[in-house]
Amino acid sequence: MSAEPEVLVDRHDRVLVVTVNRPTQKNAMTLTAARLIAEAVDRLDGSPELSVAVLTGAGGTFCAGMDLKRFALGERPALPGRGFAGLVEAPPKKPIIAAVEGWALGGGCELALACDMVVASHSARFGLPEVKRGLVARGGGMIRLPQRLPRSIAMELLLTGDPIEAGRAERLGLVNRVVDDGQALKAALRLASRIAENAPLAVQCAKAVASAAPGWPQDEVWSRQAPLSDAVFASQDAQEGARAFVERREPVWSGS
Repeated sequence: MSAEPEVLVDRHDRVLVVTVNRPTQKNAMTLTAARLIAEAVDRLDGSPELSVAVLTGAGGTFCAGMDLKRFALGERPALPGRGFAGLVEAPPKKPIIAAVEGWALGGGCELALACDMVVASHSARFGLPEVKRGLVARGGGMIRLPQRLPRSIAMELLLTGDPIEAGRAERLGLVNRVVDDGQALKAALRLASRIAENAPLAVQCAKAVASAAPGWPQDEVWSRQAPLSDAVFASQDAQEGARAFVERREPVWSGS
């Protein structure tokens, strides 16, 4: 047993960096790691000093899915109400960015799909090979992939189990940007820092509405959006944003 924790959590100003730390196992997910990720999500959403998270993997691999050796012994790296890795069924209320180096396979790909944005290195690969092993991508792959890609492409990935390379994933809109190998985390941190500069309530509202609106009845979208956006417009930060613009200075957000 390694003395190293299976998940590392570090703070960079208003950004929480969560690193799956099982590099010799290609960051394959365990129940212990899932619990630690869930704790990090709670810390992100519960702390007013944090605005956004970056999820990544140690040692040049994002995550190779669940640990099949432990699966064969009966372990399931999922938590009730939260799903695989303590994340896929209950993403944080605040934004989260995946910084992907190397493989994001199976549950690892589903982790990336559960994030709001993806920054990937040139050598990154995304795949859902579950059908090759008699399984299905039930950690969000079958649900989210057709929402993020054209249906025919999503079906190809789900039914063949073959991976997609980062450049093609970017062209299809699955990845926000592709960077040099070894630079995914730095690029994701730059993106996270830009988000963290903005008003916290506004950022959380934007994520909440954008995430929920596709499932709202069309004749209710405006009425459902109204209480969420009204709270932002009535906030102290909305007043601060206007004052800062008039006074030609940077705003100082209070989160209220």
